Amino acid sequence: MSYYGYGEYVPVAKKKEKAEKEIAKLRKKDPNLSPVIIEGRKIAKTWWGMAWCNNLESYADYKNRIGRGSSYVKNGFVIDLKIEEGLVTGKVSGSKVYTVKIKMDVIDKVCRDSIIDAVGQRIDSIADLVEGKFPKDMGDLFLTQKKGLFPSPKEIHMECSCPDWAGMCKHVAAVLYGIGARLDLDPLLFFKLRGIDANSFIKATVDAKLGNMMKNAGKTTKRVIKNADISGIFGV
Repeated sequence: MSYYGYGEYVPVAKKKEKAEKEIAKLRKKDPNLSPVIIEGRKIAKTWWGMAWCNNLESYADYKNRIGRGSSYVKNGFVIDLKIEEGLVTGKVSGSKVYTVKIKMDVIDKVCRDSIIDAVGQRIDSIADLVEGKFPKDMGDLFLTQKKGLFPSPKEIHMECSCPDWAGMCKHVAAVLYGIGARLDLDPLLFFKLRGIDANSFIKATVDAKLGNMMKNAGKTTKRVIKNADISGIFGV
């Protein structure tokens, strides 16, 4: 401790070195350890990752706390992050290794069915969905609180093993930002987190395309679709 009662200042380079040592040590016990690695200055670069981070920063409840986690995740202090249905677990290197658990309410059936139907009607393929290639109003639908994919503050329940009394400590904030970075690598994890089976999107997309084809079945056309081309049209 310093003379004034604050913790002794530790340079970022030493903190990074410590985090790397913790990763090496934990990996011996958990081969599936999954640290968050940020390349460059931005936490996220894809539509899904950026939308997640922007959504977090829009919450008035988090405004005074969320920014504290940004430097933590950028510097590689989130040494493990795993996403399951309704649950995110993480480990963050600080003065010691802290364990973070974030429970997230899954989307209710009515909202889920509405989103799946909308995706089937508007998205050409799952690849487009993953890459964020869809009309702007579709993105607005995903972002609408209580009716879309992105959770509201009340749907997020967090805890950390650190002594910080606040509802959101810097370790929790770092893990929340880490989710955005992880969605850059695999956007379908977001649907898993919110309790939506990605296969339901595939089925909805195929059903919509088949429905359109059936409507045009009675119309004469010189164009013949080969069976080998069908999978390419559906994008599955």
